[in-house]
Amino acid sequence: MYKQQGFSYLIALFLVSIVAIVSVRAMENIATTERREKEAELLWIGQAYKKAIRQYYENSPGTVKKFPKELADLLLDDRATKIARPLRRLYRDPMNLSEEWGVVRDKEGGIMGIYSLSAAKPIKTAGFPADVVSFTGATRYSDWHFIYQP
Repeated sequence: MYKQQGFSYLIALFLVSIVAIVSVRAMENIATTERREKEAELLWIGQAYKKAIRQYYENSPGTVKKFPKELADLLLDDRATKIARPLRRLYRDPMNLSEEWGVVRDKEGGIMGIYSLSAAKPIKTAGFPADVVSFTGATRYSDWHFIYQP
């Protein structure tokens, strides 16, 4: 009988470990990419809400400007003779995957802005557009407040 030395088995184990390491790294890269995409979606949705709140506020009839009382008010603004739709639909929070948003209210109870309720740490901490440059250095997504200041 020939003496067996097991070199093929060692090579197979080595290849399996290499494949496992490469797979784990690929999964980490995919997770990071997905999170960056969610951050970009949060920035886009937040800007859309901010723009809709601005449009609702500025199109208030008369001289007294008012913020919307509820987010649903942004879907159909029929306070004037010309009906407006500042927002086409209510978006979900991409970080929590829920319909619920944190809202920033003025002293009269109107909604001035929104923010995510996620306490996760953001990947993006710098390089924001000029109108949201205050997000620089934020430690949680819930610190990203999209507020319209007249």
